[in-house]
Amino acid sequence: MNRVDWRALQGELDADGVARIPALLDAASCETLRRLYADTGRFRSRVIMQRHHYGRGEYRYFDDPLPDVVQALREAAYPPLAMVANAWAVALGESHRYPPTHADYIERCRAAGQTRPTPLLLRYGAGDYNCLHQDLYGEQVFPLQIVILLSEPGRDFEGGEFVLVEQRPRMQSRVRVVRLQQGDAAVFAVNRRPVAGARGAYRVAMRHGVSRIESGERFALGVIFHDAA
Repeated sequence: MNRVDWRALQGELDADGVARIPALLDAASCETLRRLYADTGRFRSRVIMQRHHYGRGEYRYFDDPLPDVVQALREAAYPPLAMVANAWAVALGESHRYPPTHADYIERCRAAGQTRPTPLLLRYGAGDYNCLHQDLYGEQVFPLQIVILLSEPGRDFEGGEFVLVEQRPRMQSRVRVVRLQQGDAAVFAVNRRPVAGARGAYRVAMRHGVSRIESGERFALGVIFHDAA
């Protein structure tokens, strides 16, 4: 995380609601995380997406303690992203502010009854996909999250693009496809972000998903900063 240009990343987030971080994890780290999927003792729950009409595929939420790399990502990425989140709150005229460290923010989640960890591993096979959605788990919602692709496009799978849709007031929705390579991360808005307009900032809603996997198997790590009720 030390090599990330957070100023440039904030500019991308302000402009588009998403920013890419190339090669955030190396191939060995990606493979280690992929192998964890089979270790059911590391997870608190498993979700079969088609049972809930979320799409097709499955994912597992990590239990505490989180894997070291996941915990480190949460702790390192949160402070600069909290600065972005606070700037967005000011632009939207919101009174709340996010504390400077993730530990402080988790205490706020616990006070709201949100105690279950939300980082997750997602697994998709041929024909699977993830419907457009927002990861909201309670009163406390940190407005940015990260997804990291753990598989290599063209080698491990085909298709399966990460997709964002921005719903703008009184305008047609805008679609953004973010093409990731193994180890790349996308930082993106969870549910809403400010956009500069002629009369000041206005609020747009964001949803994300994954297009249909044509062949192979696709794994991804989701790093969400608020915990679940």
